[in-house]
Amino acid sequence: MKWQKKGLLTAMLVGIALMGAACGNKSSSSSSNSKTSEYNYVYSTDPDNFDYTVTSRATNSDHLVNFVNGLLENDKYGRLVGAMAKSWDVSKDGKTYTYHLRNNINWVDSQGNPYAKVTAKDFVTGLKHAVDAKSETLYIVQNSIVGLNDYASGKTKDFSKVGVKALDDKTVQYTLNKPENYWNSKLTYGVMYPVNAKFLKSQGKNFGNASTNGILYNGPFILSNFTSKSVIEYKKNANYWDKKHVYLNDIKLTYNDGSNPDGLYKSYIKGDFTQSRVYPTSADYKNVVKNSKDNIIWGDQDSSNYGFVFNLNRQSYNATSKKTTKAKEDAKKAILNRNFRLAIRFGFNKAAYNAQSTGNDGAAKSLRNELTPPSFVQVDGKDYGDAVAKDLAQYDSAAFGNVNLADAQDGTYDPAKAKEYFAKAKKELQAQGVSFPIHLDLPADQKAALTLNKAKSFKSTVEKNLGKNNVVVDIQLLSEDKYLAATYQATTAAASDYDISNASGWTPDFEDPSSYLEIYNPNSGSNLMNLGLDVGASKTAGDAAAKKAINMSEYGDLLAKADAITDDTNARYAAFAKAEAWLLNSGIQITTNSQGGTPVVTNVVPYTGIYAQSGLYSSSNSQPGISASYKGVKLQAKPVTITQQNKAHKAWLAKRAEIAKEEASK
Repeated sequence: MKWQKKGLLTAMLVGIALMGAACGNKSSSSSSNSKTSEYNYVYSTDPDNFDYTVTSRATNSDHLVNFVNGLLENDKYGRLVGAMAKSWDVSKDGKTYTYHLRNNINWVDSQGNPYAKVTAKDFVTGLKHAVDAKSETLYIVQNSIVGLNDYASGKTKDFSKVGVKALDDKTVQYTLNKPENYWNSKLTYGVMYPVNAKFLKSQGKNFGNASTNGILYNGPFILSNFTSKSVIEYKKNANYWDKKHVYLNDIKLTYNDGSNPDGLYKSYIKGDFTQSRVYPTSADYKNVVKNSKDNIIWGDQDSSNYGFVFNLNRQSYNATSKKTTKAKEDAKKAILNRNFRLAIRFGFNKAAYNAQSTGNDGAAKSLRNELTPPSFVQVDGKDYGDAVAKDLAQYDSAAFGNVNLADAQDGTYDPAKAKEYFAKAKKELQAQGVSFPIHLDLPADQKAALTLNKAKSFKSTVEKNLGKNNVVVDIQLLSEDKYLAATYQATTAAASDYDISNASGWTPDFEDPSSYLEIYNPNSGSNLMNLGLDVGASKTAGDAAAKKAINMSEYGDLLAKADAITDDTNARYAAFAKAEAWLLNSGIQITTNSQGGTPVVTNVVPYTGIYAQSGLYSSSNSQPGISASYKGVKLQAKPVTITQQNKAHKAWLAKRAEIAKEEASK
């Protein structure tokens, strides 16, 4: 997933889609909404690629997960269950997985007409197409499946040597290079999804166009309408194998540019939407409380993360306030200075930043302090985050000895420490001939009120704590298209046009810490371009110098050492914790928050939809009961109450704990 998901979620997407879900009806307990099979929402960015085996962007995959199924999916408790596969077997050595397909699985066209049966060969075709089309997500499985890396790198042109076989029409088998106890969680990602060979050939270069007829459908919904920057509509797939668990007949997503956040709740009140994000910081919030005080519920934190990245080798300056070459070079030198980066981190008030969206009451609810959620996995019975914190303190006890990495609190804001580290940085940089203040360009969508306010908050606290005579954050106001081109949709390191950016985020592709940490792998990291760095060998002298300055090769070595451990899960996770500690100690990125932890009013029954920590299903709509997928989602006539939400949450957590206990005993 890109730096937001699944490849990537943009900060703007968070700002609007979070801002977003809109919903319908009067929200007070006396109101009701009869549209219990019609879901209405908003979206903020047009999809641009429906080739699900290729795209890494959440703005695409959040739709595609509703249109296409792979072998497995998650249930509402996060368990992996069969989708196209009804069952599977694993060899004793843990390297061969055999999946047995269902009988009643079909491809249909955009009109819902049956096209063909889904067969095992479709999974072979899908993986081959992913390689041939240069999938942005191939890295997820490239080094997992026997022979796949050789085929992808051109070492062999014979795809039959790759470890994916259709044993018959109903049986597909994968052979891995080494055991991966998290392998099945990779199957919920588009790169492992099936493709019908006949349809692929008939479409040619048009396969995967962002249109109703760009793909075939085997999932719970069919795209019935996509009008750019206007509306996206789904209809229920009548030929879906599990249609009895699809409770929505129609979904309508209306384009929202984020310029009028209060309008969402007003539309909810009128019955135009099914849910609505509400904003404690808005002038209209008192009316929200008046009408809906018993219905304002807070979403749970999910496995995503958002934050800031430094551009370590900026090459584009289309959006800048810098007037001279020296000003550009001074900023580069500052960004490559660890003490400078840490000063920015310690001087940045994440709670104040988050409060622009949630208000003071919710400012801490979605805060996150490390790339991997602290409780994502366990190391010797304790949270992974505990191991990271211990290793981080060993790297630099003065900086991180008293830092708390737990969720839902700002563990790094320390103005005194910010001044201390800036003083060190200034002395080092002045010795290099750097002049102050350092100007940092931060792009922002000029119409997205929420994300613009967040950018202003970042600017305010950093300049206040470090001094405007030392650091100036220059917010670059851009149109949506230019903002996306400079940040989230930049396709090369050279196109990343900023000094620092908060334009994207990440959710994991599979259930292993490597899914977070590999995004900055110097040899293959999918999000290196967000740091302004080339993948693998440097293409420019500036890239080589930047990687050397931050010692990226050491990080690569730590990742390789951790990934080589396949026979001891605790040792593997502990090794990844050391790598994450290196990353946090370097200061090249600043994690701020996850999705969730934000207030909504809604008619969605809590915890009825799919839940996942990784894969395409893990993208969250910041509201209990909804992931990116609308399968399983149920609506009710009246708004959800706080009491109802709390009761459902307690029951859901209890069931998850019961399942975890059962799994641990196996």
